[in-house]
Amino acid sequence: MGLLRTDIWRTGILSCPMSEILTHGDVAGLPVTWLPDPGPFRFLADPFGLWRDDRLYLFVEAYDYRVRIGRIDVFVFDRGMRLLEVRPVLSEPWHLSYPVVIAEGDEIYLLPEAYRSGRLTLYRAVSFPDRWEKVPEFVFPEAAIDASPVHIDGRWWMFYSPSGGSGEDRQSLLHVAWADRLRGPWHPHPGNPVRRDRRSARPGGTPLLVDGRVILPTQDCTGTYGGAIVPLTVTDLATTHFAAQAGAPIVAASEWAPYTDGLHTLSAAGEVTLVDAKRISRSPRRIAIELDRLGRRMVGRGAGG
Repeated sequence: MGLLRTDIWRTGILSCPMSEILTHGDVAGLPVTWLPDPGPFRFLADPFGLWRDDRLYLFVEAYDYRVRIGRIDVFVFDRGMRLLEVRPVLSEPWHLSYPVVIAEGDEIYLLPEAYRSGRLTLYRAVSFPDRWEKVPEFVFPEAAIDASPVHIDGRWWMFYSPSGGSGEDRQSLLHVAWADRLRGPWHPHPGNPVRRDRRSARPGGTPLLVDGRVILPTQDCTGTYGGAIVPLTVTDLATTHFAAQAGAPIVAASEWAPYTDGLHTLSAAGEVTLVDAKRISRSPRRIAIELDRLGRRMVGRGAGG
């Protein structure tokens, strides 16, 4: 009955800084602004954002089970959390997700996950927020999954899960790389994988510097993919050393029902925090959607032959 199972994510904006959520270890009771429902068997997930000209630009993975190739959309909000605009900003022939947005000096970059392309690609905004070009000199050691960068004391660090190996590896291994510049060159940590734990290894949001230490949101995948966010406090971060300690899981708030089956992302955007929560659908309509998709694929192959 696995075909009937469908993970549906809902993205929200919490009116609370991420540092406070990490301190309290809970999201219950916080005011939340939900993004519009995109419709049946579609979802919006992996939110990352930044403020610019008094606007919140929230980038998400937009996914449709009928197509099964994610693209990146942007939702623009004002300070009152009124939605001003929605538009697609990046699509490729392969699946895109986890659109980390980075402001560095006068430049804005987008670093989406695209491991099915065989590489990690950095994009530079030509016209923010919807025109992007690839940065050709950015070469990363592997096709990283959920790559999460942070800049500390003049050095860039990248936390990610490896794209090789099994599905279990992609949920239970943490790798690290470092560089003096965002564009690289990037150097893999000699201790990779620096962590092996399905409860607290795969990144799930913005690495945040709190009291001099990096706290990396990670996904607890022991019961279900993206079941909760486990804050991983990095206690030793160097080019030759790594150590970290997992905290208590942060789970979806009960008042978010029916989206209480998982909490998948915790990312910082100034005075607000971006999250996505999951409900598990078991509607038999999923079978019809898969049959239709497979039928269209076979027709397309026949026409191409």
